[in-house]
Formats: sequence, C-alpha cells, structure tokens
Amino acid sequence: MSRLPEAITRGTGSHAGQRLVTAGALLHRARLAVVMIHGRGGAPEDMIGLADHLALPELAVLAPTAAGRSWWPDSFLAPLKANEPGLSSGLSVVAALMDDLAEQGFGPERIALVGFSQGACLAVEAAARLACPFRAVAALSGGLIGTGEAGGPQLAELYNRTAKRFDYEGRLDNVPLLLGCHEQDPHIPLARVRESARVLGGMGAQVDTIVIPGAGHGIVADEAAWLRRHLNDKRDTNEH
Repeated sequence: MSRLPEAITRGTGSHAGQRLVTAGALLHRARLAVVMIHGRGGAPEDMIGLADHLALPELAVLAPTAAGRSWWPDSFLAPLKANEPGLSSGLSVVAALMDDLAEQGFGPERIALVGFSQGACLAVEAAARLACPFRAVAALSGGLIGTGEAGGPQLAELYNRTAKRFDYEGRLDNVPLLLGCHEQDPHIPLARVRESARVLGGMGAQVDTIVIPGAGHGIVADEAAWLRRHLNDKRDTNEH
C-alpha cells in the first residue's frame, strides 16, 4: 500500500470526509509518518511546504483539512463548549489517522504530530489525550486547550479569558515535545505555553520551549531545526 486507502480524512463530525493531502515517501518505504495540522485560515499545503523545507526524504507526510479552513470557531482559550463540535471532530480526525497508520504498520513510536497555530493547539491536545509514545510532538505557536473549566476571574495573562483544567490520564514518558511561541503572540499567550510545558512535563514528556523575542506569530528557524533534528533521529527504525 503506497498511501492511506483514501485521500479523505475519517473521524466524526464536520472535519471527517475532508481532503487528506499526502507527500514525501510512500508509506511502505517511509521511516516515519508525520501528521501535520494547519492553522486557522490555512490549508494542508502550508504544512506540506514546511515538510519540504525540512528536506527529509524518508518521511511520509499526511496533512488533513479543516472544514471551512478552521478546526473550531473561537479562540483555543475560550470555554470548551464554545468550540464544539469542531474540537471533538478535529480530535477524532487525529485519532482516525493514528488508527489508519497503525493498519499500515506504523505504531506511535513511528508517528510525529506537528501543527501550527490552531493546528498546534489541536496537535498537542490530541497528544495529551491520546497519551501515546509518539516519536515527537511539535506545537508551533500553540498550547494545550484543556479538559474543562477551572472557574475564577478573567486573567490578563490569558488575554482576558478564564483558566482551564488539564486532567489528562495517560503518560508521555520520554516523548520529545516542542512548544514554540513568540514572546508577544497576538493569539497564544505565553502564560498558556508555560502552563502547557508544566503539564506535559508532568506527564513525562521531554519538553523544549522556544520563546521567540518580540511580537509575532509564525514559524522560525530554531523550530525548524528542532523538527529536523528529532525527525532525523533514526533510533529504533533501522530494521524497517
């Protein structure tokens, strides 16, 4: 089998049945599979461009599409119910891709999750909820969404949103995990990035946080270098 059976995503809700763009190595020849999730207003081709920039020909790249170019309608900082059913649908797409890849012989140790902006939030939230021994997880301008509302007042450091609960049951022991963000990102508060690092580190992940000085919202060279380094690590795949 060269690609996944269909060039559409599975799962539930509005994001199921959307385009699944694939690139890079054919699955039967690939060393790793990388699920790359675009941001709000973006497209899977944006993530394919990032994969091309990494110049790692042994990777199979799978980039799902959000219905209406957005995985959910409000900020990831909003109450969870404000972003349903889009959030649950997006999470189901990631889980379905994991199942599809498992059928093709790719366990989680041969799968990386990478996302940008809204896609970064979806990628790292899926990683925390699925709690699999991923090869790597990278949230490029993103942080955890959370599992519930913590209550309390609106907080300036969360862009006048209220706090969340982060009640994840599994472990991410020794999973390399990147949280990258500009110091002054208009969409991703640094306070949530720091909190995400604490939560994920508590789950056992090997968390690296890259804070880019100044204002901005985009992928920088240090993040690409982190991805290249961890995706080029050939441990445990030499026999494939």
